[in-house]
Amino acid sequence: MNLLRHHDGTLFRDLDHDGTMAPYEDPRLSAEDRAADLLARLTLAEKAALMCHGRLYTAQPDTFPEQCPALTDAGVSHFLLMSMPAPAVMARWNNHLQDLAAATRLGIPVTLSSDPRHGFTSNPMTAHLSGGFSRGPEPIGLAATADPGLVAEFAAAMARELRAVGVRVAVHPMADLATEPRWGRIHGTFGEDADLASAMLAAYIRGLQGQAGGPDGVLGPDSVAAMVKHFPGGGATAKGEDPHFSYGRFGAYPGSNLEYHLRPFEAALDAGAAQVMPGYGIPVGTGMAEVGACFNRDVIVGLLRGRYRFDGVVCTDFNLLAGMDIPGRGQLPARNWGVEHLPLAEQVGMLLDADVDQFGGETRPELIIDAVRSGRATEARVDASVRRILLDKFRLGLFDDPYVDPDAAAETVGAAGTVALGRTVQRRSLVGLSGTLAEPQAVRTLYVENIDPQVAARYGTVVARPEDADLAVVRLAAPYEKREGLLEQAFHAGSLEFPEAETARLRALAATVPLALCVFLDRPAVLTGLPEAARLLLGDFGAADDIVLDAVFGRAEPGGRLPFDLPSSMRAVEESREDMPFDTADPLFRFGHPAAPRPDSAQRAEGALHGRL
Repeated sequence: MNLLRHHDGTLFRDLDHDGTMAPYEDPRLSAEDRAADLLARLTLAEKAALMCHGRLYTAQPDTFPEQCPALTDAGVSHFLLMSMPAPAVMARWNNHLQDLAAATRLGIPVTLSSDPRHGFTSNPMTAHLSGGFSRGPEPIGLAATADPGLVAEFAAAMARELRAVGVRVAVHPMADLATEPRWGRIHGTFGEDADLASAMLAAYIRGLQGQAGGPDGVLGPDSVAAMVKHFPGGGATAKGEDPHFSYGRFGAYPGSNLEYHLRPFEAALDAGAAQVMPGYGIPVGTGMAEVGACFNRDVIVGLLRGRYRFDGVVCTDFNLLAGMDIPGRGQLPARNWGVEHLPLAEQVGMLLDADVDQFGGETRPELIIDAVRSGRATEARVDASVRRILLDKFRLGLFDDPYVDPDAAAETVGAAGTVALGRTVQRRSLVGLSGTLAEPQAVRTLYVENIDPQVAARYGTVVARPEDADLAVVRLAAPYEKREGLLEQAFHAGSLEFPEAETARLRALAATVPLALCVFLDRPAVLTGLPEAARLLLGDFGAADDIVLDAVFGRAEPGGRLPFDLPSSMRAVEESREDMPFDTADPLFRFGHPAAPRPDSAQRAEGALHGRL
């Protein structure tokens, strides 16, 4: 750790290897003073490297490579973890990276970040299941609990596990609103209602970053910094397509309702979110420039820096300039929507002019160096970003101790108490949509689909044929259109209706044996016809098989409330406006179900949940 003792007895890390305590090495000084001192010592190349936020991969589940050229050769010190080995291995890798960083000229520590890892969804670009972390429901399930205290508690537990392996920036939460039911990332949101989403976001951020933070603001050595996304709101996508793909690059605001989509971001910033990520999409119909939000000066300088006075780190969504290689799986294109026709140097200049601080997914500092040397940006402009980046590193305590204990990591990640908390949140998020089992205690034999038979055997004898069962219990994923392409396959998009053959099969099953049906609502599925067929209909947002079966057998009461409307038909979805909440006609189940009757959509859109939350 290069730990030395100053003549006055103060312990410090000798990061510049000169045997004396420079101001940036002095743990007694404020983050602002230390950042200012270090900024004055940096070369342009070192500053540019700080503005790159690369990715790290491992091809093996329980190893990490010993070398990191982006760090040792280019000086990059921010990395998003795409894959993660076992906790102790990850902790040792963090420590190895910190050793490599400590050997550089000024010893600037590494900051590791991660997309969500505590849910049930696996997507190579947005959420991961590796690393052994305790599981709660997807964020949409956190919203279904309608319990900010529980959400804050679970987010704090998530932060403990992340810190244990060295992750100090959470590339979440999503403040996007789920007003377009077809969108493939609704599972990562806190629902359709701006008030509910705002309350959940504030609680989530407090849990990640800590209630009080450190002496320099909302972050401290025990914090995981929250990077809220995708400003100014990614939920209002044209026809529900996602801006990871060129055909989904346009936002859609036919109801002129941008202000509604900004409200959760306002709540997140008020709660102290340390960092912000703009999205890929083009905000069509908002009066702002029609280029991707990361390139968009109206979005970042006008709204985020201007209207909201945000002076924290702004990191672009990842790999928007050059795409990315996924080892062994192929190449993904750039997502530079609206500026793809421009030379790369002009695109970089637009990012800097828009006041972006970090280039997500990039490990090429020369892009920024060339922008300064060509006159497209000034070094003072770069200094403003580097100051923000350094402040977070100092506030997180990385300059004083970036190391973690591998043994403690193995004990912390997946600890019994956190696993139990995650299961509590799963249970609290489960929604009873319709029906009940009159006498579940009379069930002796079970037919199951998409449920572990060994788990089901705890509830009755599992049989292979529905006609031999007292009860059928079926778990289903919400419908979606299967698409070709490396990444497209992982995004559930398109139709929300089950194929006619599947609906007929379920009805036939229900005619053979009483049916308990549980649908994973990563999007608002069209369930029309199923409540009449199923004896019991549940909605889940990520829950273990035994938690679902406990609800089926009356051993636990489903405690969740729908965080969005469930539409009655695809026609109603297609006729709704992408930016307007509660806009599908005659929904099958309404937001907040099961509960007292909700007010009409216009009232709900203005925030009917203030009193409840």
